[in-house]
Amino acid sequence: MIRIGVDVGGTFTDITALDTGTGARDVYKLPSTPGDQSEAVAEGIDRLVTAMDATAASIGYLGHGTTVATNALLERAGARTALITTRGFRDVLEIARQRRPALYDLFVTKPAPLTRRAWCFEVDERLSAAGKVLVELDTARLDPIIARLRELEIQAVAVCLLHSYRDPVHEIQIRDHLRRHWPEGYVSISSEITPEFREYERFTTTTMNSYVGPPMARYLDRLGRRVAELGSPVAPLVIQSNGGLASLAATRDRPVGTLLSGPSAGVVAARHLGERIGRTNLITFDMGGTSTDVCLIGEGTAMVSPQRDVDGYPVRSPSLDIHTIGAGGGSIAAVDPGGALTVGPRSAGARPGPACYGHGGDRPTVTDAHAVLGRLSPEGILGGAMRLDVAAAEAVVDGLAGELGMDRERTALGILRLVEAGMARAIRHVSVATGVDPRDHVLVAFGGAGPLHAAGIAAELGIGTVLVPPNPGTLCALGLLVTDLRTDLVGSVYQVADTEALPELNGTLRRLSAQARSWLAAEHIDPADRELTAVASMRYRRQNYELDVPLPARDLTTGDLTELVERFHALHTEAYGFAHEGAPVQIVGVRVSAVGRIPRHEPPPLPSGGPTPPPSAVAARRPVVFEAGTEDATIYRRDALLAGNRIAGPAIVEQLDTTTVLPPGTTGRIDEHGNLLIEVATR
Repeated sequence: MIRIGVDVGGTFTDITALDTGTGARDVYKLPSTPGDQSEAVAEGIDRLVTAMDATAASIGYLGHGTTVATNALLERAGARTALITTRGFRDVLEIARQRRPALYDLFVTKPAPLTRRAWCFEVDERLSAAGKVLVELDTARLDPIIARLRELEIQAVAVCLLHSYRDPVHEIQIRDHLRRHWPEGYVSISSEITPEFREYERFTTTTMNSYVGPPMARYLDRLGRRVAELGSPVAPLVIQSNGGLASLAATRDRPVGTLLSGPSAGVVAARHLGERIGRTNLITFDMGGTSTDVCLIGEGTAMVSPQRDVDGYPVRSPSLDIHTIGAGGGSIAAVDPGGALTVGPRSAGARPGPACYGHGGDRPTVTDAHAVLGRLSPEGILGGAMRLDVAAAEAVVDGLAGELGMDRERTALGILRLVEAGMARAIRHVSVATGVDPRDHVLVAFGGAGPLHAAGIAAELGIGTVLVPPNPGTLCALGLLVTDLRTDLVGSVYQVADTEALPELNGTLRRLSAQARSWLAAEHIDPADRELTAVASMRYRRQNYELDVPLPARDLTTGDLTELVERFHALHTEAYGFAHEGAPVQIVGVRVSAVGRIPRHEPPPLPSGGPTPPPSAVAARRPVVFEAGTEDATIYRRDALLAGNRIAGPAIVEQLDTTTVLPPGTTGRIDEHGNLLIEVATR
C-alpha cells in the first residue's frame, strides 16, 4: 500500500509518498497550477507512483492540503453571497466592531463585508437570549426572498439569526426551505458553522463559509473526479486549520475550516519529527515562495486559537496558532519613496517567478539574491529540472543596486538581511511576546526556502540548534501522512461556574460528545482509535476575553467545578501575571474535540557512516558570498549523506526540494532519521 500526502502552495505542489510494504519514501515537487490546483495534484500523483513502479490502484491513503478557500478570500473571488437574518439586524456586518485595525492611522479602512447591504434580507422571527421562541418563523415568507435571490444571481446564502446558538430551530427551517425551493444555491447556517455568542464574529464566519463554499465545492468535485480517474480506490482527506483531517463531504460543508490548512500540516510534521528525536520544545519556520509561517510548539503541543483574523476578517474557527508574514523566496525587493530598501509583501509568484527561473521575471527577489551570492547551484533546482539563469538574476539585482548606490553583492546581502530581520521579528512575536524564551527551543526549518535562512535567523535569536528534515521542501506533504482526523464542536453556556451551572454544562457536554461520536462513526473510525477531549472557555465577569481550561469529557461534579476554577486562576496568573481569587468566574462556552487516529508507518533508519561524509556526497566546491566576505564552500549532496556524518561550514547542502546554507562557524550532523542538525554559534 502507498500512502500519499499532497500539499498545494502558491508556487509549488509538494508530494510525499510512503510504501508501507518496503518502507521506501519518495518525494516529488512540481509547479502549482493556479487556474485549477487539481491538475498539478493529479499530474504529481501519477508521476510519483510511476517512479515508484506502482499504480494508483495501490494507493491506500491520500491526504491533501489546499489553498483554494484562502485564495478565494484574498483575491475576492468567492461566490455572490447573500445574508438572511432576524429583522432589525441586517447591518451587523456593516457596523462591525468599534476597534480600529490601526488606532493612529487617519486613513485606515476596514475590509468591506463579503456581501452587499442590498443582498441582506430580514425575516420575522425572534429568540430570547435563553433560546425561547418569542416570534415564530413563517417559512412561506421566504419565497419572495428566494425569487429575489434568483433575480440577483446569488450563488450562496449565510443564515445568521439572533441567539440561534441557543436553539437552531429557525435556522434549520430556513436551510431546509432553501434547499427544497432553491436547490442550486449553497447554504450555511451559523448554528452549524460557529454556534457561539458575539454576533459580528458569528455573522462574519458564516458569511465567509458561504463566500468560499461554491469555489471550494467545485474544486473538491474536480479533485475527487481526477483522483478517481487515475484509478485510486480512496478519496482524498483534506487537512483543516486545526491540524486534523476531514473527508471531502465534511470539507465541502465547512470550507472556512481550511483557511490555514497548508501551514497546519507543516506544524504537525515538525511536532512528529521532534517527538522522534526527543525534543518537544520547537519553533517551526516554514518559508515558501510567497509567505513564511512560524508557530510555537511547547511540550509537544501547538497552541490552538479559537479565533483568527484572516485578511482583516475575524474567523471564529479553531486553528493552530500560526503567525504568517508576507515574505518568501519570491518576495520582490524594491526601493520605497524614501529611498529605503524593502522586501515584500509583493511576490513574483509561480509565474513569472524570480528572474533566475527564466520565465520573464524582471524584478529582483529573495531567490535572485541567493543566486547572485552563489548559494544556489547554477545547475538549477528540483534536481536540475529547473535550471537557473544567474545572469538574469545579476541583471535585476544590478538595477536595484544602481538605485541604492551600492554594489551587487552588498545589495543582495541587504535583501537577505532585511527578509531575515522580518522573520526573526515574527518568531519573537510567537515566543518572546508570550513570555517564552526562544533559546530553549529547536528551530525546525522547512519549506523550499527555509533552510537557506535558518542558520542566520537562529544566530540572530540565540537559538543553538536548527533541525532541517530529510525533505524540508515537502515537509507539509509529510505532515499529511502523520496527522489524524479531527473535528472541533462548540457550544455556548454563559453561566457562573457554580453548582447551578452543572445541569446546563453537563447537558452541553453530553450533546457535543454525542455529535463528536457520530462524526467519528461517519468517518469510519474504529472505536479503539477514537479520542475525545474538552475545554471550557472561562473568564472573570465583565472581561471580554477567555482562557481555555481543560476539563473531562464526561458529566462534571461539584468537585470538578472547584478544580476547574482553581485551574483557571492558575492559568490567568500564568498568562497575565495576576488572578482575582475571590471573583466570580464565568463559563461562556465548551469545546469538544474528536480525534480519529490513523495508523502511521515510519521509514527505516538511515544507513550509518562515520563522521567523514563519503566521497560521493561531495559534489563540488564553489565561491559563496557570506557576511564576512567570499569563501570557498563545500557543496554536499543530501541524498548521499549517511547517519553520523558531520560537516562544517562554510558549506551548502543541495537536494531535490531545497538548499541548506551552513555559514562559517556552524557545524552539521546527520542523525539516524536523516535529519540535518545544525549547531549555530549564537551572536
